[in-house]
Amino acid sequence: MSGGAGPAGSAVRRIAVIGAGPGGLYFAALAKKLAPHREITVWERDARDDAYGFGVVFSDETLDGIAQADPPVFAALSAEFARWSDIDVRYAGQVRTCGGHGFAALDRNRLRTILQRRCAELGVDVRYRTPAPPVARLASGYDLVVAADGVRSATRAALAEAFRPDLDERHCRYIWLATDKVFEAFTFIVEQHDFGALQVHAYPYSRRRSTFIVEMAEEAWRKAGFEEPAGRESGRGESDLPSVLRCERLLAAHLDGHRLIPNASRWIRFTTVRNASWHHRNVVLLGDAAHTAHFSIGSGTKLALEDGLALAAALHEHPLLEGALVAYERERRPVVESAQRAAQASLEWFETVGRHTGQGAGQFAFNLLTRSRRVTYGNLRARDAAFVDAVDAAFGGAADGEGVGRVAAPDGAAPDPGGGTAGVPPMFRPLRLGLLRLRNRIVVPPLATFTAVDGLPSGFDRAQLGAQVLGGAGLVFTGMTAVSAQGRATERCPGLWTDAQEAAWRSVVRAARELGDTPLGIQLTHAGRRAAGSVPGPDGIGHPLADGWPTLAASPLPWEPGAPPPRAAGVAELAGVVADFAAAAARADRAGFDVLGLQFGHGHLVSGFLSPLTNHRTDRYGGPLEHRLRLALEVLAAVRAVWPAGKPVVVRISAADWAPGGTTEAEAVAICRALAGAGADALDVSTGEVVAHQKVPYGRGYQVPFADLIRHATGIPTVAVGAISGHDDANSVLLAGRADLVAVGRAHLYDPLWTLHAAAEQGYAGPGARWPQPWQPGSRRPPGPGADRVAPRLRLLPEAAAPVHRRWLPADGPAAGGPDDGGLDGQAGRKPTEPVSN
Repeated sequence: MSGGAGPAGSAVRRIAVIGAGPGGLYFAALAKKLAPHREITVWERDARDDAYGFGVVFSDETLDGIAQADPPVFAALSAEFARWSDIDVRYAGQVRTCGGHGFAALDRNRLRTILQRRCAELGVDVRYRTPAPPVARLASGYDLVVAADGVRSATRAALAEAFRPDLDERHCRYIWLATDKVFEAFTFIVEQHDFGALQVHAYPYSRRRSTFIVEMAEEAWRKAGFEEPAGRESGRGESDLPSVLRCERLLAAHLDGHRLIPNASRWIRFTTVRNASWHHRNVVLLGDAAHTAHFSIGSGTKLALEDGLALAAALHEHPLLEGALVAYERERRPVVESAQRAAQASLEWFETVGRHTGQGAGQFAFNLLTRSRRVTYGNLRARDAAFVDAVDAAFGGAADGEGVGRVAAPDGAAPDPGGGTAGVPPMFRPLRLGLLRLRNRIVVPPLATFTAVDGLPSGFDRAQLGAQVLGGAGLVFTGMTAVSAQGRATERCPGLWTDAQEAAWRSVVRAARELGDTPLGIQLTHAGRRAAGSVPGPDGIGHPLADGWPTLAASPLPWEPGAPPPRAAGVAELAGVVADFAAAAARADRAGFDVLGLQFGHGHLVSGFLSPLTNHRTDRYGGPLEHRLRLALEVLAAVRAVWPAGKPVVVRISAADWAPGGTTEAEAVAICRALAGAGADALDVSTGEVVAHQKVPYGRGYQVPFADLIRHATGIPTVAVGAISGHDDANSVLLAGRADLVAVGRAHLYDPLWTLHAAAEQGYAGPGARWPQPWQPGSRRPPGPGADRVAPRLRLLPEAAAPVHRRWLPADGPAAGGPDDGGLDGQAGRKPTEPVSN
């Protein structure tokens, strides 16, 4: 391999590229353009004119990159783009349209042709019908080997020990097709059939064609009868024609007499590709070989082109190959991982789309559009305010109506005069829990201060609760409070097992009542094997004390290796725990709390009985789920017996353990149904912290899907938690119907007035956000630097605003409602399932 300390253009002279897809060709063209002296060879096993795939979609930022990097390529692409800004959601016999998005799409094979021509102009040697030599041979003969050989990369497989791939094959089946119906917008179709939900992702990519991807959950796919034809033997490039015909019949109402067009189209499962490393010595992965992101958030071709640009730039900017490859991966990996997080949320939403098919058309469309967490309430409103207003109005119709609004309001429902009017952000809609009316949907969850002495709440606890009462949330909880000395997580945790502690809490509540009438909750817990720990540091992590007090658990399993093991609780001890919870609940009522929280998650005692990872018992408290539930139901029954019927009880659970063999989704649903039947008014749906070896995919709103699961599977009101720190995300969760309440934790430590500031930032000043009277002069957002500057008029004629709604209506294309006349193919009258060239 060439070396030296000069420019990369001289250090990397011979480059081999495996795969002549768009990513490989684009990289080759840019690398040759930057250093014409380079010898670049591309190997491709297929013929130059072999046509695979249909349309690809580009983002504006990707197009901006292409325009800057290679203007001739951008000009050629721009001449053929299909452009539009609308998204149509076809669901339950209705269509909801949201505008302002901006799309550009192109035939993948036209893109490849343009890049082929560019490579020829620049002198890149592209060898078609020529499989690449083994990667080891290429690596020894070239300075750099770029593996752009796709999702089933042979290069990645050959060097698996170096790249350490993680191939996550997903659950849905999908088939990639085209149609000669020219859709006017990005179109999502979701239909409920007797076999289950069927969904389509469709968009135009030329004057004659649209991409048409049909997707179904595995169970629905089998029930619909697709398994038998899909299982037949077929040669490379052949399509599953019986399945295409069946899809054509099932979706005839959306095709308007047009046909579905296959091209090597068969049912497949999507595989999310991740690699621990993208390069090894002088071999580097690019595009689908390195990573994939589900098609529901965009095009893998887009990511591959961005890879190609970044790799070519890194080779130009770094004098040595290793530095260039490190820089390429360092630059691209965060971008790709961000896209993969959004794609994961999106694909999981579509995998469980049946969970949402009871919603009204407007709310369903909003839910679909915000599924990836990249598009939110706020930026959707900026794109198409009328669309969000319509969904807002329907949501408001049930906000202060019957009970807790467990079922989405029907579209067009009359606004509620108590606050459910259009223009009120969802987070400021009222909600009723039991007999308690909350003025808004924001909850301050239990935030431990670790400042107690002898279990007594401290002055800091008093000050924190007062600040949070002033901060405007609809419900405020105190930090986790132990029901016994043994049940404290640390020696600095407060408790509620003595008369002195009850009196102290009564004083704290009385002081908070002087500041405002915000409902107050207290969370009761027995920490189980997580008791007797150190006070956590700023990272929130504590560890078992070597000389702590004896701890109790379902089974004698230490929290982490080397920690003191707990004692497996006997039946008599469990009866004592139940009595401790009931006594603490009675004390909480006498102290004046409005809501009782029970900590049945996060590896605390009751959680330890619920999870199969921590409950290895063989008595009536272990084994099958109905036995593992016994302690939780005994505690809840005892608490409900002493806690007033009109006051709500909110139970926190860990709906997933994030470890193999842990609580399943079905078990989480069953647990929540049982808790609701035993008297829980709402479920605070958290996850994890059950075992120390968990692997949690932390990220913005990462736990929200579990609140969504519980809410839609059971109808039980849920509190969404987990890295929710912005009002935009809170509004998105609520308006999409994923939860009834949103808990905002650490953001309230950063800003105890988070809720009131969120109201000011959204321009809301209604009853859902009451500023304390002494602070009302500060209820408007203060002006910043330059706020008093008035810009002069500098334009003779006003600039026309970009239209919110833009459809793809090619002037010389066929009408969207009539069959294709043959067009570019010149083969009118062909059978619907005949493959065509693209």
